[in-house]
Amino acid sequence: MTTEPEAFPCMQTQTPCSDHIETKGLIYFARMLDKIRLKARGELPPDYFVGVDDDPTMFDARCTRFLGVDYHELVERTLKGGSDEEILEWCFDRGRRPNEEEIAIWNAFLSKRGWRDEASTDLQAAKERSGLGDREDIQTWIDLHDAEERRTPVAIFVH
Repeated sequence: MTTEPEAFPCMQTQTPCSDHIETKGLIYFARMLDKIRLKARGELPPDYFVGVDDDPTMFDARCTRFLGVDYHELVERTLKGGSDEEILEWCFDRGRRPNEEEIAIWNAFLSKRGWRDEASTDLQAAKERSGLGDREDIQTWIDLHDAEERRTPVAIFVH
């Protein structure tokens, strides 16, 4: 018995880096660039959200608005190459350069998203869909990303 070759060979996928990685003090930016690069290479798992079109509350959309850059132009720039720091400098030149206080506010907002705010219900639903509904250590969206990607969530908030 002969077997037909698979029409679509199994693609090796990779999860992006943690939201906690800072680029010039800014969290999440490195993850967004990592997702862009992985998707372009066909290595990002298909269920990962990348971009800004579907939901303006997603982190990619929030980050590009915060920096004042167009997401699609950022994708184009990222795929040309360069370090995360170089690409962030490009964003600062094209959009805006947040000051130290604005970066602190951004980091605090993102690191607490889903914890006792209007996103809490959606976070709990996402935890349930992932089979992590009973995990009390998952209190934010970033915690959920870490848990889903087999990293230990950072325990920032305690009951």
